[in-house]
Amino acid sequence: MRLTKFTDLALRAVMRLAVTDEEPVTTRAVAEEMAVPHAHMAKVVTRLQHLGVVEARRGRGGGLALTEFGRRSSVGWLTRTLEGEEEVVGCEADPPCPLRAACRLRGALREAQDAFYRTLDPLTVADLVRSPTGPVLLSLTTRPPA
Repeated sequence: MRLTKFTDLALRAVMRLAVTDEEPVTTRAVAEEMAVPHAHMAKVVTRLQHLGVVEARRGRGGGLALTEFGRRSSVGWLTRTLEGEEEVVGCEADPPCPLRAACRLRGALREAQDAFYRTLDPLTVADLVRSPTGPVLLSLTTRPPA
């Protein structure tokens, strides 16, 4: 199974925000640290806001912060939500697969997808940033050390 670039960026963004101390970080800074275009990261942040995972404040002293809900969120739930419930294969695509009525592959792939998500379900965003990941994420910050 392969995650969409959008989900990949979202997971990296929440991991980055999970190691942010009390000082909010901007969308632009997260985009630069993750080496992605600002426009892409802005779309990701908007979706994470709608999910209640990230809080964004405008103006002076504003920026992004991971919510407590975001910190406790299951990586499985977040990945499922961002990826959607689509199947791994497009059996009903246009044109539909001629094997769909008697195919065993579709069921096996659905089982594999479910197992993938079940593996991620017990992990939280906070779990993802435990050492050694957290210190590496902090080393990416563009802010000069205090």
